Amino acid sequence: MKLKTIAHCIAIIGLANGAAAWAQEKASDGAAAQRVEITGSSIKRIAAEGALPVEVITRKQLEAAGIVTAEQLISTLNINGNGSDNLASNADVTSGAQRGNNGATSANLRGQGSDSTLVLLNGRRIATHGMKGSAVDLNSVPMAAVERVEVLKDGASAIYGTDAIGGVINFILRKNYTGLEAQAFTDLTQQSGGDIHRVSVVGGFGNLDSDGYNVLLTGTHSENQALRGNQRSFVNTFQPDRGLSVDTRGTPFATVFATSLANTIMSNKSNTGPVYPGTTQAMNAVNVLNLPGGAGCGSVDGMAAYDYKIWDVASSKYACAWDTGRAAVLQQPVTNDNFVSRATFKIGEHQLFAELVGSRVEVAKSFSPNQVSPGLNFPASSFYPKTGAAYDSVFNAIAAVFPNIKSNYGLPIAYRWRCMECGNREISTKTDAARLQLGADGQIDKWDYRVGLSRAYSESQSTLGNGYHYTVALANALGSGIINPFLMPGQKQSQAAMDLIASTSAKGVVLYGGKTTLTQADAAVSGEIFKLPAGAVMAAIGTDLRKEEYSFNGDARAASARPAILNAPFDDANALPSVSRDIRALYAEFLVPLTKSLEVTLAGRQDHYSGFGNTFNPKVAFRFTPVEQLLFRGSYNTGFRAPSFNQLFNGVTESPYSGKDLVDPATCPSLKADSTKPGCGVITPNTLTGGKPNLGPETAKQGSIGVVWAPNRSFSANMDLWEIHKENTITSLDLTTLLQNYNLFQAQFIRDASGAIVQIDQRWVNAGSSITRGIEVGANANGAIWNGKWTAAIDGSYLLEKKSRPNANTPYGASEVGRFIFTGDLGLRWKHTAYVTYSEGSWTTMFSQIYRSGYKDQVLPGVANGLVTPSNYNPDVKPYSVFNLSVSYSGIKNMTLIGGIKNLLNTDPPFAITYDSNTGAGSSWEPRVADPRGRSFTLMANYKFM
Repeated sequence: MKLKTIAHCIAIIGLANGAAAWAQEKASDGAAAQRVEITGSSIKRIAAEGALPVEVITRKQLEAAGIVTAEQLISTLNINGNGSDNLASNADVTSGAQRGNNGATSANLRGQGSDSTLVLLNGRRIATHGMKGSAVDLNSVPMAAVERVEVLKDGASAIYGTDAIGGVINFILRKNYTGLEAQAFTDLTQQSGGDIHRVSVVGGFGNLDSDGYNVLLTGTHSENQALRGNQRSFVNTFQPDRGLSVDTRGTPFATVFATSLANTIMSNKSNTGPVYPGTTQAMNAVNVLNLPGGAGCGSVDGMAAYDYKIWDVASSKYACAWDTGRAAVLQQPVTNDNFVSRATFKIGEHQLFAELVGSRVEVAKSFSPNQVSPGLNFPASSFYPKTGAAYDSVFNAIAAVFPNIKSNYGLPIAYRWRCMECGNREISTKTDAARLQLGADGQIDKWDYRVGLSRAYSESQSTLGNGYHYTVALANALGSGIINPFLMPGQKQSQAAMDLIASTSAKGVVLYGGKTTLTQADAAVSGEIFKLPAGAVMAAIGTDLRKEEYSFNGDARAASARPAILNAPFDDANALPSVSRDIRALYAEFLVPLTKSLEVTLAGRQDHYSGFGNTFNPKVAFRFTPVEQLLFRGSYNTGFRAPSFNQLFNGVTESPYSGKDLVDPATCPSLKADSTKPGCGVITPNTLTGGKPNLGPETAKQGSIGVVWAPNRSFSANMDLWEIHKENTITSLDLTTLLQNYNLFQAQFIRDASGAIVQIDQRWVNAGSSITRGIEVGANANGAIWNGKWTAAIDGSYLLEKKSRPNANTPYGASEVGRFIFTGDLGLRWKHTAYVTYSEGSWTTMFSQIYRSGYKDQVLPGVANGLVTPSNYNPDVKPYSVFNLSVSYSGIKNMTLIGGIKNLLNTDPPFAITYDSNTGAGSSWEPRVADPRGRSFTLMANYKFM
């Protein structure tokens, strides 16, 4: 049995050497096996000869699985991490680095982060998302024109340079197509909401071999409709018996608050709330619905009692809360239009081509209405005045329980209110992206070559929709007393109040925008340089010249006309008018057959960045076949990720620390504020955040070793052990880490002449490191039964270790495998996909499973410190497993029909304690793991006109 036959066996579904499967399929069609370039190598060869762990997903496989978007594809890849890189994970309030994810979906191979995963289109780079500037937006990939997707499960900085630490995803488009075909696809959920539709047309004329040219044109329009939290029953954040409740007291029926501003009904000399008779506990938040004898928080839709025990906030015993999760959009609506045009000319052994790819992606984010807090984000003049219609009923209800406030009658009321009449906050993001690629490839004598020149850009703009209001105008409106934040069930705002709210709207204001531009020239040659007894030594050498540019406006309004808009996430501190850098690279690769059964590949790449200088990254890989049925493979390489423009050049923001719990770690080792102890008095320095121009690249060392066993044509199995050590991780350290590791970060604490801390520097630093280790396994079997053929396969990923540390001189923290973390990648222990297919005549049926293991859940404060023990508490999130079924039929001339059922058993996402103080998404489920759509029905029709 020849090795390429083994590769054919193991790669039918792309488990081990999927690129070989694609090449062998072409050969089986009657064409001679051609030398091709496979993702991860610059040496052209017969695909079956390679031994890199490359998974290939063909267009037919995507169609059979009902996958029409890159986000759907990424969610099924076991090698992809479970980070906050999809639209569902960024559907609510975001802050910090997550700002740049407005409207974007990114890949996150091996959990190394979206900016450590390289995304290619036809083997070449495309511009990163215009808003964030550091990762490619997969929404811009023209999936309808994709012929196959190659996923390299290995580091590749020795070939491609920056970002290729977690791996490489190469989207390869259709080429040399002749004919005209149209395709329509629909994916309808059983419970309504979240439907997906796509229509596409592909046309081409001219045959490269017979006519010497080919012209290809494709156009696609797709829509992902919104899915709202109130459309799914599993979205319920009020489950205190399971350890989950909402940490917000901004409610549709307002909660009355004590405030640091004096002269309100609940303020006293110390500006704390009233004390319940017979106790010493001051109440900071009181909702009259939750007082003894009140109507109850649940009398208003979406409200329930604030669980002060779970959140360990005794001063809010009589407060109410509102379920923000039900107002969120679980699947953001996305409209995508893209096109591909390509002209290729063949002259002898040479091909010249021009390719233009473009897209427009529009995403609409929608989440809970604004929380209005006079005294917190508004002046005292906006408190609810005595002239308000509900004043007496609210005051009397509170005074009946807290009689010590009776003397405050007539003073205005400070409150926190969820302004339902203001509407959900909406931010729409439009991204235009395009790439013009000119190139040539062919053969000169025995040498293969390719050259290319491209210009690509991605430009994004976010615009405010409903739910955002001018701060001063809204504050004045609230202070008039016309707007009533204390509406009882069944009551409505007056028309005058609604008109007043509408008059303060900021709908249509451009929030911010960014643009990335990539100009690239590349060239490579490969071929045989000499022969050894075991075979020919192959070599490739190439160069890569790039210019990367980025701009971000932070606030699109004129500097002289920027009235404040309540909670609008403008980012003017990080505005970058225009920054750029130049990259020059030279790389080489050698394939050396040491014996008939052992070959070694050596590669290295030198990159020069105009910002930080040079970095060299080598790679060595081997393939060993002691017998025809057994293949061993392995590699060792280094990699790097260049710092993003934001991390380098964002402006420095200096913010006062307003808490009363911070001490000088040099004089107070306990880190507990206590004015009675020398050196432990409270300090209030300013904190510095933002970019740092002297950042260097993140670096990585990684290796893998694996085995492929193919005893016959009907069965194969593979296993690969891999490990990634990432150093010099670019991170912004939180105050707790800085304080606990003061000896290591003394330079971050800036002191004045007297020695007092005046600033704490939390800007980006090259300090952290991490270790990630796992095993990837797969098995594939096929055979004949009855009058048809069957295949069965499983592809799995087992995470052995995932841990990190803030500094190279500190010990690694606890393992992150199987444990909840707020942001970044959830380290799930085991993930797999499995399927069985049966084909007979014009019919093909596929039954598949996607499985994600459970993990240790988040624990809220009151449960963690033993204040409360929920009756139905389970510290573990259950595994998530869904089954899919599809049937395809090609018995009608020129037509293919594929129908399917996704999530056959209508499995809900498992319960998870994901709510994190109004800056996360999920609220009782985990969007980094599960699909909220439930059972859906798919139908695809493809018709070839010619």
